[in-house]
Amino acid sequence: MSSNDPADALAAVAALRRLADQLEDAAVEQAMRSGWGWPQVAEALGITRQAVYKKHAKRLIAAGVTLRRRG
Repeated sequence: MSSNDPADALAAVAALRRLADQLEDAAVEQAMRSGWGWPQVAEALGITRQAVYKKHAKRLIAAGVTLRRRG
């Protein structure tokens, strides 16, 4: 990065964060549609099951994804 403007650096960080969130959303949805459970997804992301459920469950249900209760 050649710019010395902090606004450019912060804008780049924000853009990368949005991209990472989009990639996570797509990967979680693919995993859940493939039959993965919350514990598997949470372990793969390195976060708690509760955190992954809180972040993604509502969106997945709205998208018509069938969620497993256990496993």
